[in-house]
Amino acid sequence: MDRLIYTAMTGASTILARQSIVANNLANVNTVGFRGDKAVFQAVPVTGPGMPTRTSVLETTPGSDFSQGPLMQTGRSLDIAIKGQGFIAVQAADGSEAYTRAGNLEVAPDGTLMTATGLAVASDTGTIAIPPDSTITVGGDGTVSAIPTQPPLTSVNVLGKIKLVNPDPTTLTKSSDGLFRLKDGSDAAADPTVELTSGSLEGSNVSPADAMVQMIGLARQFEMHMRMISSAQQDAQSADQLLTAT
Repeated sequence: MDRLIYTAMTGASTILARQSIVANNLANVNTVGFRGDKAVFQAVPVTGPGMPTRTSVLETTPGSDFSQGPLMQTGRSLDIAIKGQGFIAVQAADGSEAYTRAGNLEVAPDGTLMTATGLAVASDTGTIAIPPDSTITVGGDGTVSAIPTQPPLTSVNVLGKIKLVNPDPTTLTKSSDGLFRLKDGSDAAADPTVELTSGSLEGSNVSPADAMVQMIGLARQFEMHMRMISSAQQDAQSADQLLTAT
């Protein structure tokens, strides 16, 4: 009975944690460049005096789904999407380098090229400054160019090259701000093979239908664990009554 309660309790607790992950994925089905979170759980024996028959459930390999999300045509020159694998390097709020797939870029009041969340886009020369009264184009290799819209018209000015990286996904970890970083804290090297497409955005790679099915399945599993705990409690009460009667 004790073993049943312990197993059901740890299973229910883990299901709640997993349901939180699925709920977060479902909430981000419309977030540009979002990578769905995933988690794998396994049974782990509990060690210690009197515990050799108890089993706990632990999260073993948390990570993210790095599959390609759907590409959406926007026609906006500052909307970019990565074709295949890779990331856009940005300067995080703490000053460190981080990586994202969200390519809905903006121009800050001071002219700095930034993400929609206000993070400066990293380049081969630091950050990229956009001059006023100019049309911006982004090449497939990340080169940002400006064409003046006011006379006198001059040649195209190359402003910089967006830093594009493609580290091994197993070396990445997602932080609480939704950005990816290298686990060892270093900066990834620029990868010239990463390609961009301009005028497009990559949508979230989370399938709302799959996420809903997972939510329903987890809810049913949680109910099953609760019934197991309730059954163990009823068995314990019946056993107490028998012992009292004797």
